Parts: sequence; C-alpha cells; structure tokens
Amino acid sequence: MSVTTVQSSLWMCLICGWIYDEKAGDPDAGIPPGTAWEDIPDDWVCPECGVAKEEFEMVRL
Repeated sequence: MSVTTVQSSLWMCLICGWIYDEKAGDPDAGIPPGTAWEDIPDDWVCPECGVAKEEFEMVRL
C-alpha cells in the first residue's frame, strides 16, 4: 500500500500575520479548499486586514 502526500503551501500576510493554507482555502471568500496560491484571483484581499495578495509571503512552519 502506498501513501500519497499532498503538498500544501502556507502564505502569511506580512501586515497582520493571517495565514492562507492551500488545504483549507478561504471558503468565506469563495476560494475552495485545495486552491493553490497562484490560482487565487489577483484582486483577492486578506480577510483580516484587507491588503492585497502581493503583501503575502510563503512560510514554512
């Protein structure tokens, strides 16, 4: 039996620290779970502080 690992990235807002987890998505903004960062529309904003997508940085936890 093989185990498949799904890679998921975490992106942190540099202003408020909110974390976007690709596994969880942002359902409140219409972004379903499993949505890759690059597939999020450019006009999406941080749900906590409202800054633009370019204010996020990929993080490793």
